[in-house]
Amino acid sequence: MYKLFGKWDLTEVEVADGGIKRYVNLDPVIVPHTSGKHARQQFNKSDITIVERLVNNVMRNAQNTGKKQIALRIVDEAFDIVNSKTKKNPVQVLVEAISHAGPREEVVRLKYGGISVPKAVDTAPQRRVDHALRNISIGSNQAAFKSKRSAAECLASELIAASNRDAKCFSINRKDGKERVAKAAR
Repeated sequence: MYKLFGKWDLTEVEVADGGIKRYVNLDPVIVPHTSGKHARQQFNKSDITIVERLVNNVMRNAQNTGKKQIALRIVDEAFDIVNSKTKKNPVQVLVEAISHAGPREEVVRLKYGGISVPKAVDTAPQRRVDHALRNISIGSNQAAFKSKRSAAECLASELIAASNRDAKCFSINRKDGKERVAKAAR
């Protein structure tokens, strides 16, 4: 029986959102580090565990670029904080945050003659997961920048707020903004 970071059981995590269920990989691993094994094909990122995808998004920041061990430590500490605050499995909180923070609609620009017209379209499930992870990591990086709070504390608060659908949270706010623009373009 593999437990994530030696603490969290991934087999008890449930994905309630049926749309993204196929794109949230919850295979049991101890350390989420595949060394880019799935990078060769376009849609193979769905085969990477969702925790490793979060770690890879935490590495996006200019200060953490390429420092996967630091990003792993940030996510591990954030999961400990999430568990102490919510008394739930932190991977379950992550999955709930992803399902709440992924936009369901967005806007594309269509050209008719010389005029570009916005049109609302449904977002693909894999793109929903990508946007949710990206917005969660961007929100935590912005909260931690020039702050006394650590990156792990900011990531934990962003995950908890997104799983509770808190409108003050960066990722939920960004999702609502995209859906508001799409609603206006219908």
